[in-house]
Amino acid sequence: MKILIIVVIGLLIASCSQKYNPEITIEDIKNNINYLASDSLKGRKPGEAGDKLAADFIRHKFETAGLKLLYESGFQEFGLVTSAELGDENTLNINDISFQVETDFLPYAFSANTMVESKVVFAGYGLDVNKDTIQWNDFENLDVSGKWILALQGDPDMDNAQSPFVEFSTERSKALIASDKNAAGLILVAGPSFSSTDELSSLFFDKNSSRYSIPIIQITRKVADQILSETGETVASLEAKILEINTSVNLMTEANVVSNINVNLKETVTQNVVAMVPGIDEVLKNEYIVVGAHYDHLGMGGPGSGSRSVDTVAVHNGADDNASGVATVIELAEKVATEKLNKRSVIFAAFGAEEMGLVGSKAFTAEPPVETEKMVGMFNFDMVGRLDSASNALSIGGTKTAKEIEDLLNELNPGFQLAMSGEGIGPSDHASFYLQNIPVFFISTGAHSDYHTPNDDSELINFDGAKKVTDYAFSLVSKVASRDSALTFQEAGAKFQRSRGGRFKVTFGIMPDFAGLEKRGLRIDAVTKGKPADKGGMKKGDIITAIEGKKVGGIHDYMSRLQSLEGGNTITVDIIRDNKETVLIIQL
Repeated sequence: MKILIIVVIGLLIASCSQKYNPEITIEDIKNNINYLASDSLKGRKPGEAGDKLAADFIRHKFETAGLKLLYESGFQEFGLVTSAELGDENTLNINDISFQVETDFLPYAFSANTMVESKVVFAGYGLDVNKDTIQWNDFENLDVSGKWILALQGDPDMDNAQSPFVEFSTERSKALIASDKNAAGLILVAGPSFSSTDELSSLFFDKNSSRYSIPIIQITRKVADQILSETGETVASLEAKILEINTSVNLMTEANVVSNINVNLKETVTQNVVAMVPGIDEVLKNEYIVVGAHYDHLGMGGPGSGSRSVDTVAVHNGADDNASGVATVIELAEKVATEKLNKRSVIFAAFGAEEMGLVGSKAFTAEPPVETEKMVGMFNFDMVGRLDSASNALSIGGTKTAKEIEDLLNELNPGFQLAMSGEGIGPSDHASFYLQNIPVFFISTGAHSDYHTPNDDSELINFDGAKKVTDYAFSLVSKVASRDSALTFQEAGAKFQRSRGGRFKVTFGIMPDFAGLEKRGLRIDAVTKGKPADKGGMKKGDIITAIEGKKVGGIHDYMSRLQSLEGGNTITVDIIRDNKETVLIIQL
């Protein structure tokens, strides 16, 4: 037995001491993807064990190839919120009758942790909308100050997929309205038209850690009918009445509700993995190219994770998204480090928490290993493992972010059908660099039906195609790293993304912090030149705390406030800058 153990240890030592292969090979790409997308890493959710194992693996690859580890031995740590969990003492008592958490009621992740005792007012759908041709006010002649609001989930036009109420009827939007009305708390219930099963939705974290100042809970119809018992109405009867007369119904109740809410937002620490190959030119080595890909994924999936298989809890291995991109970065790092022909320094980065809102790349650009002004190009690889052999199509974004990019892409193209997109903003980590006026290359073989599902596995990767993409990427990185002159940055598209619905009549022209990392309000990550925010003096790093005197606690509040604004108006925006409060005047 001892001999067997010694032999096994010897084999492990020998395998660890083997020199890495500096060439880009299908075998290496396959080995890297197979490990990163293995079940043992359980989907590489930020802050969990598989996430750290992936980071250790990548750092080992960088170190073995001889790269210089940056930050703290190659790790740039940062904190984030990953999930919501019920704490102790979540209670609900109605007229001295106690109800059970998770069975009868459940708080929302964005609820305040507090205890409230008060009377209850039923306020229809909890809407207050006055926009264009849409007017609906569930609070007309109704005093809800200091009281619980009981409201229906959904809106009066639920059968219409294009309902104009959609943007106002989310739980967060209703919570903001209740807070504006000085309510003590908000209780939501699903009517029969909204949910035939009357099941509570699960407690899940929506990737934004901003919270409201009042408790927000959901209850079953059975519990809500207990609140309504002395009014002669039920949830079903009230919903039916509203839908029949197509106008609001509200009423006072005699119910006394006492609830204590305790929801813990689970904070964790994850990391970027960062290393560098110094440049060989005495002057140009002080300019830097960043080559990156995110290594995190969705863990076990489930509600709030971003999985498209919402009802499936299973390992989301993320072989294409984005073990394939990381494998490309590792191969490029090994080859660049071996050849040592790069005049400029090349920083290789595996970003954490991209799926949580580009958190890792934002942490990198907020506290960079070198000044961002010295970064002259960024390559981002996200989903490069599913090349269609028939079309040979390769998508490249950011092609207008430097004057020279498209010529370079065409000059070095080995035969791909290039689908170019000029804009620098996009749904991946390169956006964080474009916001810093850095030219970007966003390289991808495109989305597919397995995207963000448990089916994104290694056996579906086109490894031959992945090698072709990596070979092309090496020629591009080498060219940009060794040109006599740096790429010439130019703006290509606005530095913010428009809302999907396209329903906002006004825009500030900002890129907000989507993850809610700033707890005092909404942090501004970039301001677009010439837009209202820029003209009004808003700057990157400002924290919006109120619009027109109404509180803004995060991205959801900000979007809700935009709904009520009109183009041409002049408004006030309260901000914090350098820890000092001030007010800006913005012309919309």
